[in-house]
Amino acid sequence: MKPEILQLNPILVPSINQKLNALYTVRRYFEQENKEEYIREIGKSVRGVITGGHTGISRALMEQLPALEVVAVNGVGTDAVDLAYARERGIPVTGTFGALTEDVADLAIGLLLATCRNIGAVDRFVRNGMWVKHPQPSAIPLARRFSGMRVGIVGMGRVGRAVATRAAAFGCSISYTDLQPVGGLSYEFVSSLKQLAEQSDALVLCAAADKAEGIVNAEILDALGKDGFLVNIARGRLVREDDLVHALQTGRIAGAGLDVFVDEPHVPEALFEMDNVVLQAHRASATIESRTAMGEMVLQSLADGLAGKRPENSLTT
Repeated sequence: MKPEILQLNPILVPSINQKLNALYTVRRYFEQENKEEYIREIGKSVRGVITGGHTGISRALMEQLPALEVVAVNGVGTDAVDLAYARERGIPVTGTFGALTEDVADLAIGLLLATCRNIGAVDRFVRNGMWVKHPQPSAIPLARRFSGMRVGIVGMGRVGRAVATRAAAFGCSISYTDLQPVGGLSYEFVSSLKQLAEQSDALVLCAAADKAEGIVNAEILDALGKDGFLVNIARGRLVREDDLVHALQTGRIAGAGLDVFVDEPHVPEALFEMDNVVLQAHRASATIESRTAMGEMVLQSLADGLAGKRPENSLTT
């Protein structure tokens, strides 16, 4: 009999779903209308869980899974998982760390380029027939050069370092802040986020910082200044959205490229009308390559956990 796996979120890569179905009896929790009744029916036989970074898994749900041996998070966020309880029970909780680094860093640079060069706004200008109506060069405001900018990175983990490598290739000077200096890097470490913002043309948020909240507020945005750009591909709650909207509306910063938000999928509507803002739907890792690699890591975590081995990316065992 195949082990039973409770799947809290869908996986969008067909090849990964095929492997899951071949190896396990997959109980698709996310498809159930009456989830409480479903868990009462099948919970005692569930040995593994697949979840996403935003969904995680609560203590209350894990308590209904007495045979649970492993939780595989298809993502890098684990703040929605009760890690303390999993640790008490000796349940490995894994993430797909490293699988999405390159694509997230690519999007960070893409958002910064798109914002500096007004790519989205000019695309709309052409699509809406405005170029024909207003062919004079002055109809479109001049953009900003990205090459050579001073880029400040908040969080110099895997993604932060990948962003730094890409920005450096554009001739940008790099400085960063983190809980402490990262060994082996030539980039300037700045202990104060406010100081980093003051000396940066663009501030890129890469911090995992599961417990941090609202660290980019009006004070930090004022320090970034009217010529500064903000990019967030980390966590929506790192930014005080009301402060950001006000800073953009009043010209206290130049623009923003945002992939994450506080209350997804809800985005502050004031941002929709701003030509100096580029918006994405939490899509930084949404490539075939990243999602396939993440799925393979989930499969490996399940296999190791169910075999009584410590999965490579376990945070709790």
